[in-house]
Amino acid sequence: MSNHKAFIFDLDGVIVDTAKFHFLAWRKLANDLGFDFTEEQNEQLKGVSRVESLKKILKWGNMELSEEEFNRQMALKNENYLSYVEEMDDAEILPGVPKVLNYLIENKIPFALGSASKNARTILKKIDLYEKFDAIVDGTDVSKAKPDPEVFLIAAEKLNAEPHNCVVFEDSVAGVQAANIGKMTSIGIGDEKVLNEADYVFTDFTEIEIEFIEKLLRNQK
Repeated sequence: MSNHKAFIFDLDGVIVDTAKFHFLAWRKLANDLGFDFTEEQNEQLKGVSRVESLKKILKWGNMELSEEEFNRQMALKNENYLSYVEEMDDAEILPGVPKVLNYLIENKIPFALGSASKNARTILKKIDLYEKFDAIVDGTDVSKAKPDPEVFLIAAEKLNAEPHNCVVFEDSVAGVQAANIGKMTSIGIGDEKVLNEADYVFTDFTEIEIEFIEKLLRNQK
């Protein structure tokens, strides 16, 4: 395996903000079942699989569902979420992200998507980034959820890069932990107090200068 640097990006909250769509879809599910669901609770679902998210929501609502109804509600939530995704275009790409991606493309630095979302490919096509990634690893490719590093390790392998040469951009605690467990450089996007386990934290990509990317490429901390 070659000794080159590679970059791995989470999707939700890093490249696009689909958390708002998840919130609307989960809130509708909760309301239809007769209880409320808050934005604060939605924050706790970042980086969490759909199955585990529904389990948490049902616990908050003191509800139990049969396996059949559980699966039905999960499918309904996804349909509702996808109705929002259907309206997406490249205007949904978060500020500052294109600058970093374009730099990587121009300098032939490989990068991959490492997302728990099973809708990642659909979203990347909607925002016209699908063809730009050298590799895509999403929820359909993994069996273990973050903080297990499986999604990032598969991405590293697809990029033909050693884990310690990979830089991961994440907005969730579980994602940062997964990058750290995988022995990768972790960059948190969001609140420094929440993402304090990351090697570096930025509020968003507008704070990331190209000089910082170049520093990472030179292995300078």
